[in-house]
Amino acid sequence: QVQLVESGGGSVQAGGSLRLSCEVSGYSGYISSSACLGWFRQAPGKEREGVAAIYARTGVTLYADSVKGRFTISRDNAKKTLNLRMNILKPEDTAMYYCAAGVSGCGVSRSDQWRYNAWGQGTQVTVSS
Repeated sequence: QVQLVESGGGSVQAGGSLRLSCEVSGYSGYISSSACLGWFRQAPGKEREGVAAIYARTGVTLYADSVKGRFTISRDNAKKTLNLRMNILKPEDTAMYYCAAGVSGCGVSRSDQWRYNAWGQGTQVTVSS
C-alpha cells in the first residue's frame, strides 16, 4: 500500500520560510500520465483545502491562489520525495499540512480531493505575527 510521511513542520515568524517534505513509498502511479502528488492543509475550525499539486511524470504544477507566488512544490522521483517550499509565510498559513497521492490527475480545489486516495498523517505549521 501507499504510505506518505510528512516532515519539516514547525513554528516561524510571519515573513519567514519553511520547507516541508513527504516521503512516498509503495506508489506505482509514476507510470501514469495522471499520477499526481499534492499538498493540502487544514486549520482549526476550517475545511481542508488544496495548496499545491504536481504531476509526477511531467512536473506540471498547480497552486491555490492564496499561495501562488509564495509557495513552490517540487518532487524528486529518484528519491521518492515531495517537497513544499513556503516563503513569505503569513499567519493565515497556519494549519496542519498533509501530503497526498493519486492517479486521477491533479487538482487543488475542494472538489478535487477525490483524486487523491493516499494521505499522510500531517505536519503542523504555525506562523506567528
